[in-house]
Amino acid sequence: MALKAELRKTYLAKRRALSVEEVAAKSRQIADLFFSEFAPQAGETVHVFLPIQQHREINTWLLVHQIWEQYPGVQVAVPVANPADFSMTHYLLTPETELRESLWGIPEPVHALPLPESEITTVLVPLLAFDCQGHRVGYGKGFYDRFLALIPSASQKIGLALEPPVERIDDVHRKDLTLDAVITPQAVFRF
Repeated sequence: MALKAELRKTYLAKRRALSVEEVAAKSRQIADLFFSEFAPQAGETVHVFLPIQQHREINTWLLVHQIWEQYPGVQVAVPVANPADFSMTHYLLTPETELRESLWGIPEPVHALPLPESEITTVLVPLLAFDCQGHRVGYGKGFYDRFLALIPSASQKIGLALEPPVERIDDVHRKDLTLDAVITPQAVFRF
């Protein structure tokens, strides 16, 4: 039986065991697969989580910089978390955007243009673990479950994972949304 709390603990430990170099190499592989399988088109907005470096999260800056450099007309959006109600507000990220670290160590824009959920066409979703049905285990606060329920149904929900899937997460809840795909360093899983 694979329960979220157990998976969260196990996969946080696996992530902590990775070296900085291993995370960098896996991040590059994930970025390469994203652009080969899901290359954004002009007019789209890609919502990207910015990495918490000390947690050995996937370096999504690789994706951000490549979008800025090679995909004119594609906007990048990033979240700012509101811990009072576990919601997120979304902002346009440009090369000129000033960032400040939040209490959790997340880079967040200081003065940026807010973007409504309705403009987001692709969401890159952080996760610790996922299963073969497209369910995910995050940090457990529900920020992304709330957010994903607000975006247009046609928007792509793509998880980014350092590890392959588990067979099944046993304690999936009604509010847990299924991802459309997950990119790992080795493969793309579609659901």
